[in-house]
Amino acid sequence: MQGEDPFDQGAGSILRQPKAVWATAGASVVAFMGIGLVDPILPSIAKGLEATPSQVSLLFTSYFLITAVAMLVTGFVSSRIGGRKTLLAGLALVVVFAALSGTSSSVGELVGFRAGWGLGNALFVSTALAVIVGAAAGGSSAAILLYESALGLGMACGPLVGALLGDASWRYPFFGTAALMAIGFICITAFLKEQPRPARKTSLLDPVKALGHGGLASVATSAFFYNYSFFTILAFTPFVLNMTPYKSGAVFFAWGLLLAVFSVLVAPRLQERFGSLKVLGASLVLLAADLLVLGYGNHTTAIVCTIISGAFIGMNNTVYTELALGVSDAPRPVASAGYNFVRWFAAAAAPYLAPKIEEWSNIHIPFVVAAVTAVVGAVVVWIRRSALTHEAAELEPVHATEDSVTVFAD
Repeated sequence: MQGEDPFDQGAGSILRQPKAVWATAGASVVAFMGIGLVDPILPSIAKGLEATPSQVSLLFTSYFLITAVAMLVTGFVSSRIGGRKTLLAGLALVVVFAALSGTSSSVGELVGFRAGWGLGNALFVSTALAVIVGAAAGGSSAAILLYESALGLGMACGPLVGALLGDASWRYPFFGTAALMAIGFICITAFLKEQPRPARKTSLLDPVKALGHGGLASVATSAFFYNYSFFTILAFTPFVLNMTPYKSGAVFFAWGLLLAVFSVLVAPRLQERFGSLKVLGASLVLLAADLLVLGYGNHTTAIVCTIISGAFIGMNNTVYTELALGVSDAPRPVASAGYNFVRWFAAAAAPYLAPKIEEWSNIHIPFVVAAVTAVVGAVVVWIRRSALTHEAAELEPVHATEDSVTVFAD
């Protein structure tokens, strides 16, 4: 992306793309909204379904556990039926299971429906970037920025939409997501033509085999520990803040804005100046410090630290994804699938373990554990720096090309 302005009004501008690209990017915003949608309404769901925080946190656990396992399936599916059909299959599953989530009469039903939602979301977002790049006009740089912007916008707007709809009933955000994804399904059906299929079909075990590369395994291991910290903030903090849906939504909207800005605008500039590994290590340590202050500060301090964490999370997401895509010689879709297969297990574990740790100890300890895992992620990067230094390039970030696939990792 260096040396060109993606906002230039020429043919490669981010603002001048085919309808198919805008349709896919718009659906991507809604897909990423679904991740943070339940944040501001977690206490409302717990109250409405008479569930404990640890039970409600299973909404994230089931979602991301299925997402992790689905990483072994998405490449297998898309390389056989094509990107367009994979997108539509994912959207259809999200529409069905998001709507069913809104009809749940127990927390068990809701957890199960969220698992189906996770499968649909995995199929969609793991294919969306490749489709956007393949359909974009004027090269990949503007398309990559458009996708990353969609991710950031979705992460920022998810909690806000959840708060606005959830203030009336915790069920409405689920119905709202189903309606928006149905619109996305119609738009992609109308505007997106089938993309060329890869020359070689992906097997179910290719992502696991790719993890045999030391560099990719190191990135995935570090990201595993980091993701535990990330999702402690996303899934456990709403219970700690204990605010109304509107106020909680505003906090996580500000958090999402910082995530988007630091992911798309700040991280690439810092990488160019200091190198990927230094930026990642420093950001992980700062995230750990932020978590400790969040855990032991007063209510106002917790709000401020929650918002600030978005900056570190945005930088980490960008650097991790670029390292995962460039550190090995495996095809980028395969490398991305293997990387995401490992790290999403932490995203499944943290939402369940954090409230359990609070039950076993006190409200501070879950944040101490999350701070420790962030530091462990930094230590893995430092110990394995020799395996990462060449690929990290310490110069220009690795950006995806036409064969790239990524999942909410950017």
